[in-house]
Amino acid sequence: MNHNARLRLNRKQLTGNTIIKYFWRLERLVMPKFIILFIFVFFSFCGFDASAQSYFTALEVGFAAGGSQYFGDLNEHYGFNTIGPAGGIYARERLNSYIAVKVIANYTQVGYSDTYNSDPYAKLRNLNFRSDVVEVAAQAEFNFFAFVTGVKEHRYTPYLTGGIGAFYYDPYTTYNGNKYFLRPLGTEGQYAGYAPRRYSSTSLCFPIGAGFKYWIKGGVNLTLEIADRLTVTDYLDDVSNTYVGAASFANTPVTKALQDRSPGQVLGIPGKQRGNTSSYDQYLMAMLSITFNFTSYRCPSFMKFDDDLRVRQ
Repeated sequence: MNHNARLRLNRKQLTGNTIIKYFWRLERLVMPKFIILFIFVFFSFCGFDASAQSYFTALEVGFAAGGSQYFGDLNEHYGFNTIGPAGGIYARERLNSYIAVKVIANYTQVGYSDTYNSDPYAKLRNLNFRSDVVEVAAQAEFNFFAFVTGVKEHRYTPYLTGGIGAFYYDPYTTYNGNKYFLRPLGTEGQYAGYAPRRYSSTSLCFPIGAGFKYWIKGGVNLTLEIADRLTVTDYLDDVSNTYVGAASFANTPVTKALQDRSPGQVLGIPGKQRGNTSSYDQYLMAMLSITFNFTSYRCPSFMKFDDDLRVRQ
């Protein structure tokens, strides 16, 4: 009886020892070839690194907390008197051990008051604001040293970062115990004949800064980053141009009171400087974050670009 004939057994024969014998013959014929093929594919994909057992993916996710400071028409001398809370989440993808990209979503609160200024004119101006800021941005990171979580030789690195994003803001102030959002009031005459001064509640930002990465355990990383947000709006603080005069707000008493808050409203002469149009507003964020890499038992595809990204446990 040839080999094929021996494997073509009748159902009535597949009982007891016959089943065991049939399975054993099938296993001897098929399994060795399958195992050889599996080993060949596995080591081909993993670079024939038989000692590697587990890996960390290039993707890491985490959250951050810290503070922010606004700079602009009310804070032209870069004071740090109104540091606001900040927090966010982000995902980072390593392209190799020197370059990474990340997407972030942050919340912070910014604000300032002329009471912190030493300049006599600014103190007399007596303006103030606060605003919630929600931003989303994409950034690239450029490490000074190779950084590979879990590998002691590549445990830390300083880095530079830059990117682009968008943010929402809505400046407000308090007057006679009540909260007023300033944009719809048009304190610089936006609704009293100065339409070009109208501004949106969203704007672009360009994060640029530096940071430091350090992994405390394989797959668990700490990052400290300080990045300034350069914006394309001069109305983060609702202050930019010149006074338009109290007469422009004869029918809106609240706007009239808030456009010139100097004692006795002595500054609000049409054409007199209220803000500084020569530069846009900014806000700086300092964030401490913790991120987590996923563990994988498959060699990740990015290994072929950078062998340092392979991590043994």
